[in-house]
Amino acid sequence: MKKFFGIVLLLLVAVLFIGTAVFLYKKSQEQPVVYETDSPFVTNIVKKTVATGKVIPRKQVNVTSQVSGVVEELYVTAGETVKKGDLVARITLAPNMVTLNHAESQLESARISFENAEEELNRQKNLLQQELVSVSAYNKYRLEYELAKEAMHSAENNLLLIREGATRQSDLVSNRIRATADGMILDVPNKEGAFIVESSTYGAGTTVAILADMTDMIFEGLVDEAEVGKIREGMELVLDVGALEGEPFSAELEYISPQGQDDQGTIKFEIRAAVILSDKLFLRANYSANADIVLDKREDVLAINESNLLIEDDKYFVEVQTGPQQFERREIEVGLSDGINIEVVSGLAESDKIKRQ
Repeated sequence: MKKFFGIVLLLLVAVLFIGTAVFLYKKSQEQPVVYETDSPFVTNIVKKTVATGKVIPRKQVNVTSQVSGVVEELYVTAGETVKKGDLVARITLAPNMVTLNHAESQLESARISFENAEEELNRQKNLLQQELVSVSAYNKYRLEYELAKEAMHSAENNLLLIREGATRQSDLVSNRIRATADGMILDVPNKEGAFIVESSTYGAGTTVAILADMTDMIFEGLVDEAEVGKIREGMELVLDVGALEGEPFSAELEYISPQGQDDQGTIKFEIRAAVILSDKLFLRANYSANADIVLDKREDVLAINESNLLIEDDKYFVEVQTGPQQFERREIEVGLSDGINIEVVSGLAESDKIKRQ
């Protein structure tokens, strides 16, 4: 039995010896490791953060009606440019029946009072001609006649306003909707035949048309709370509009919200920036866009790829080539980084070559 175990042990030692010899032989046949190198280069480094949002008009208004009724005719379509005062729509009035009945009753009462005052004035006029009453007494009845006449005209106008939306003496017609500002019609949400409700102190009323100044656009977006402390008003933004790929727009940051808002569990702050429009491209309302906010910038500086850096104890090193496949570690001073390239302040020359990590 001892002899058997001795033979097994010798076989294991032999296999181990042969395996080691084969491994060392193959190792000696392998090619030596060749390290690739990079050179420092001169470039521009821009550090930026990204805000997501949309492009909207700065001034956008809803054109509403002062009367309730049915849209009889529309004079504009989406995309048209209008001036303040241009006709937008005409409304067929649908007056409140209680209000209409009250106006008709007031007119009838005013007419009766006027006819009575007119008869009394004629009677007093005959008495004055016969010198049976004084002029002052006659003037009193004449005043009552004029007041009754004015009350009747007022009641007539009130009834006309309720029925037709205008009076005989006025050029303004309440059932004709006009543009309240210069701009472009973005939408006409209610078509001909739709019933609309008048605007009042109790509500805004039904929108007849949406009007906006498309020559004054702003970017409205959200910035993460980790970045909001790094931005300030007046900073430059570069807008990447999703619908206009490869056509960036410039903008200037003009507002940063003093209060954050919860956005899916993270706090973000609203920002607004004035967009510098292009003569070649039409920027539509509510285009989605990403804004690159330039936090810092270096132009024509020496830089290296940040992946080639070695960091130890808050110190930065690179391995500089001193001979064929020979490198020495060298400490350098770095500056601004954009996440890919990093500025080299000192410690390297453009002619140096460094090991690619």
